[in-house]
Parts: sequence; C-alpha cells; structure tokens
Amino acid sequence: MEERLSALEAQVAALTGRETAVGSVAAPDADVYWALQGLKERLPDVSTGALLYTGTVQIADQRLDWQYGHTIDEVLGDDWTALAGTLSALAHPVRLRLLREVLGGRHGTAELAAIEGLGTTGQLHHHLRQLAAAGWLRSAGRGRWTVPGERVVPLLVILAAARR
Repeated sequence: MEERLSALEAQVAALTGRETAVGSVAAPDADVYWALQGLKERLPDVSTGALLYTGTVQIADQRLDWQYGHTIDEVLGDDWTALAGTLSALAHPVRLRLLREVLGGRHGTAELAAIEGLGTTGQLHHHLRQLAAAGWLRSAGRGRWTVPGERVVPLLVILAAARR
C-alpha cells in the first residue's frame, strides 16, 4: 500500500511540478517546466540563476499580460529595506480586502464604504491612501480607484506565494 501511495504521489508531482508529501521534487519535464526551460535557454551564462514571473489575467473588460524577470544577483543586490513600505501596505486585512474588491469591480469609494467590516469612512480613506502611496492603487479621479495594470500580476504572485 505504501509503495502504491508513493508511486501515486510521484505521478501527481510529475504532472503538477509540485513537491510531494516527503519533499522531493519531480525531475524537470519539458511540459511541466516550459517557462523554466525557456528562462534557462535565454540566460545560460547567469551562474547564480534567475527568476521569472508571468501572468495573463482578465479583469472586467481588460486583458493584462505581464512578464518580469530578474537575475538572482539583482534581487540579492537590492536594498530590501527599501521595499518595506510597499510590502507593509499589504500587511493589513482591510487593505487586502480593498484590493480584492477593486480587482473584482468595485471602484468607487462609496461602493467600498458600503462593505461591512472595513471600518469608518476615515479609516477607509486612510487605507486607500496607504495603498496608493505604495503603488498598489491609483486614483482614477472622482473617488474611483484602480489597481494599476503593471501591479496586478505582481500582487497576485505575492498572494499566491503567501498561500504556500
């Protein structure tokens, strides 16, 4: 029974490219790791490695296609403390809820204020300003907010990584 379970876990790992319960990773497969293979082909001389995140997202009537790549040297060489404001803006449940609501189609301050559990109007404006200052929201004028297109995929990547 244990052997069958291990074999099944290995098959699932090979299909999804995810870790198995015991922590081993499936061997690279061109079909599963097509983006990774493409990255390696484009950066063969980068000895420390690189990372790539990409996405195609349909938000309301807008299709967003983004791709970001960085060498590991770039990421490790950055001043991470400079990112604290951008990341800390996401570190509040109300702000995360606001971002989800704006992505879901609620763009007006009045629409957002009507949502239960977001606090007072003053608190709502405080959170909106924090998100805007960090670049996660942009004022579209007349009390309307949008998540800038260039921030949608990075936001979703951060959230997906946090789920792990």
